[in-house]
Amino acid sequence: QSQAGRHQEVGHKSLLQSDALYQYILETSVYPREPECMKELREVTAKHPWNIMTTSADEGQFLNMLLKLVNAKNTMEIGVYTGYSLLATALAIPEDGKILAMDINRENYELGLPVIQKAGVAHKIDFKEGPALPVLDQMIEDGKYHGSFDFIFVDADKDNYINYHKRLIELVKVGGLIGYDSTLWNGSVVAPPDAPMRKYVRYYRDFVLELNKALAADPRIEICMLPVGDGITLCRRIQ
Repeated sequence: QSQAGRHQEVGHKSLLQSDALYQYILETSVYPREPECMKELREVTAKHPWNIMTTSADEGQFLNMLLKLVNAKNTMEIGVYTGYSLLATALAIPEDGKILAMDINRENYELGLPVIQKAGVAHKIDFKEGPALPVLDQMIEDGKYHGSFDFIFVDADKDNYINYHKRLIELVKVGGLIGYDSTLWNGSVVAPPDAPMRKYVRYYRDFVLELNKALAADPRIEICMLPVGDGITLCRRIQ
């Protein structure tokens, strides 16, 4: 395990076996095409003590293209942090597109907000501070939001992913996509029990394992799990 280039501890953002290969992807295809505002937001975020929470640049690029491919217009994001994936989304959707963005921490969002405003896409974002579950329950109760979202991205408290899924499956349209981030949890899903692991990585691991089983068994969706960032599972609603 100790060969050069292998990550010593579970908790690294890239799942590729070699850091050099990941660097190659970033330098060859991601950074040359990364919009100036995305780069700026990435730099602002890097200075934050919780920067491990940010979406990686390659994942931002992937989300941006995916949203364009599915012609997403009405979207939702649960777990915003400083808004890197939010900005990737806002740049991808049309001028009259909308993102309902939810996070328990407004301060982090406001750290990235000036960059988002400068990029001219802040008007697409409806930010709500606080837990997402009550908002989702309210939307389901209202009835008019059923099947109204083209795309939903979840990168928040892993212990609630299953609870989110129960509700989001109602809110995403048939043929629409839900993306669950961190579903390979930095590779910890296959780590032996005695592997060195940060406390929070170990704590959330069981929830991630449970989610992955549940998604694979859910007949209402088609799934595709990708080793991008720390793992992302795309769920396409089929019924």
